[in-house]
Amino acid sequence: MARKIDLVADVGESFGAWTMGDDDALLDVLTSANVACGFHAGDPRTMDRAVAHCVARGIRVGAHPSFPDLVGFGRRAMDLSADEVRTDVLYQLGALQAFAVTHATTLSHVTPHGRLGNLVATRADYAAAVVDAIRSFDPSLIVLAQAGELADYARAQGIRVAIVGVVDRAYHADGTLVPRSEPGAVIHDTDELVRRAVRLVTEGFIDAVEGTPIPVEADTLLLHGDNGDAVRNAKAIRAALTDVGVEIVALPEVLADRAERETESCPA
Repeated sequence: MARKIDLVADVGESFGAWTMGDDDALLDVLTSANVACGFHAGDPRTMDRAVAHCVARGIRVGAHPSFPDLVGFGRRAMDLSADEVRTDVLYQLGALQAFAVTHATTLSHVTPHGRLGNLVATRADYAAAVVDAIRSFDPSLIVLAQAGELADYARAQGIRVAIVGVVDRAYHADGTLVPRSEPGAVIHDTDELVRRAVRLVTEGFIDAVEGTPIPVEADTLLLHGDNGDAVRNAKAIRAALTDVGVEIVALPEVLADRAERETESCPA
């Protein structure tokens, strides 16, 4: 059985007259998209365009909620209560859902952005807040997350989880990402990105900065779009995966494939 993977990237991260990334070109590579919901980036016009362009290409639309941090692009820690996180996420889901309805589609998944996305992997209260917002809004949504508190709590609440592999970010041996403030946290070399992506998808491992390979059973690969080489790198990664026989498919098909493989591996 051929290995299957979803390709996702963050889009809709422009704001007003300020442009972030080349969404149109990047969307041609993807099967899923994380759309900014206005708190770290995005505005009503940007969100509307992003959803419309996803629908035109048959790309699954997901919400990318954040701390309310436009100035810091959602990458700064904020001392919010768990209830503030819950209601902020709920607010952002509702905003994006309005554009999904307008363009005759539905939301597929949710993945927290930036600092919130890092913290929900280790803070149980924030993880529970995000899941509680999703469960009250639409429990059929898929949670995209790294292994950690968010993934664990979502599964415990009956929410489907897709594990995200991040090939352009360095990992520590405990499975957490190296903070962007540290040297080497972001990987730019295209050949290295391709090598990491192929190994992660076909072998289920990625090398940590400590030198040890760590297991990452990814259902989707995150291709960051906030740099000048994003489109080139995304195309190279997709081409390399296809060359080794990996099927690029939408997230629900990936999860169905994983469930089938897990069933086959269980003794009768």
